[in-house]
Amino acid sequence: MKDADARALLRAMFDAALAVARPETCLAPFIAKLQPPKGKTVVIGAGKASAAMAKAVEDQWPHPLEGLVVTRYGYGEACKRIEIVEAAHPVPDARGRETAARILQRVQGLTADDLVLCLISGGASALLSLPPPGLSLEDKQAVNRALLKSGANIVEMNTVRKHLSAIKGGRLAVAAQPAHVLSWLISDVPNDDPGVIGSGPTVADKTTFADALAVLAKYRIDPPESVLAHLKAGAAGKVGETPKPDDPRLAKVETIMVATPQRSLEAAAAVGRQRGCEVIMLGDNLEGEARDLGVAHARQALDLLKRGGKPVVVLSGGETTVTLRGKGRGGRNVEYLLAEAIAANGAPGVWGLAADTDGVDGAEDIAGALFGPDTLARARAKGHDPQAMLDDNDGHGFFGLVGDSIVTGPTRTNVNDFRATLIAPTPIGS
Repeated sequence: MKDADARALLRAMFDAALAVARPETCLAPFIAKLQPPKGKTVVIGAGKASAAMAKAVEDQWPHPLEGLVVTRYGYGEACKRIEIVEAAHPVPDARGRETAARILQRVQGLTADDLVLCLISGGASALLSLPPPGLSLEDKQAVNRALLKSGANIVEMNTVRKHLSAIKGGRLAVAAQPAHVLSWLISDVPNDDPGVIGSGPTVADKTTFADALAVLAKYRIDPPESVLAHLKAGAAGKVGETPKPDDPRLAKVETIMVATPQRSLEAAAAVGRQRGCEVIMLGDNLEGEARDLGVAHARQALDLLKRGGKPVVVLSGGETTVTLRGKGRGGRNVEYLLAEAIAANGAPGVWGLAADTDGVDGAEDIAGALFGPDTLARARAKGHDPQAMLDDNDGHGFFGLVGDSIVTGPTRTNVNDFRATLIAPTPIGS
């Protein structure tokens, strides 16, 4: 297969994965079924897709509504009845804290006739940041930075975040009682656990203060003294726990998953099959160190290359981790992809793409990257050492230098990481 054709196919699959998860598409059937309450409808939300979700509701639902949603800087939408605020991600800022407080206040004092429509997507943990009494925004920022560098997975990170919050871990839903709370979630976490997505502000929490302390200990994170004191007080029963699954205050809470990583992988698979490829699905919940997974997928690709026959596309999703040891810019998708490219070692007939569906890999406004059989050779011809750059956690720097970065801009959705490896020992259609 020609290099240009392989790259175009990989990008077409990625675009298909994004298209099926865009709020205006995935929310439409749920909006059509939504009945207006006797009272008022209050729309709230947080996450990278929340503004686009709010706009879809406002555009497609003809009944009265009001609301407040917080999203990442650059991810806003022009809404008329729902206020959209932009704040910082992945490390929270004062604007996010202030908006979280306003959202919490917005749902208080409602009646049993009112509806709270909560729109949550990935990124809500940082954007909906409201420290409990005794903690400051600076405390939360310090812990967030440490978690992001530690190699902790999203379940572990959000276990800590929920116990350093006045709004996450089901507390927002409790504040909204006795109103009916309906949450629409776009999943960006392995296994689509609603309690993990955005740290579950309207979902019962199965984790505890003791669990949060265990995460900090596991990754040797030394938090501010106030954070440690708060978590220890909670573990000792001196601070109220998050609401648990049997909490009667959550009886009127309904949660619906409107988009998932698996649906996006299936949309990508359909494109691959249309182009004559065999599709191997590894699952939407792969975790672990990004570079280790990249090496494993390269070995699989080389085995498939030896087999010959029709082209094969290997698809996977999930959320890997990067333990930062170098001075590079990080990014789990480019870390994975650079490790895969190095392990594939320029094998003819192997291409790869890895990107975050929200358009941001790590802290960079770059979704991810592509590699082909000539990628390593082009880098070395320019005097760059791929392995040294991987060791420095500089995947973004590497793919930028060879011109293989993928920049989508704000996608306004978020269904986790997308990975595709194309093995084409013979031309498509042969």
